[in-house]
Amino acid sequence: MTTWTDVINYVRTRHEVLEDTGSWLRFRLECEGDRTQQVAVHHVPDLDGVEWLEISSPVGRADAIDLRRLLELAGEATIGGAAVVDGVALLKHVAPLEDLSVLDEFARPLELLVNRADALEQELTHADEF
Repeated sequence: MTTWTDVINYVRTRHEVLEDTGSWLRFRLECEGDRTQQVAVHHVPDLDGVEWLEISSPVGRADAIDLRRLLELAGEATIGGAAVVDGVALLKHVAPLEDLSVLDEFARPLELLVNRADALEQELTHADEF
């Protein structure tokens, strides 16, 4: 069984943590073409008796991008759904924490989501803000 501490340790040994509140981590990953992408991992405890892990990565400021196009492009991906939180458009993926293998069921979705978010950011904003 994977714990939130396992996820924290996995992230800390591989990435520079920009922010840690105890229930979520924000860090940056390297992407293709000297681009970087921020990602947040949230621990969502005891939702219906199950702990959840949410991975999210920003795409752009919601008021500065074509949200309809974001939804269309997000719908083509095998992982992640589009959302707007605090005025920022992002991709999100949620999974039950106890079922995760940190290496397989966390690392792979993390990589896929972050790379997709960066590609969408590049396409929709032509920038590398996040």
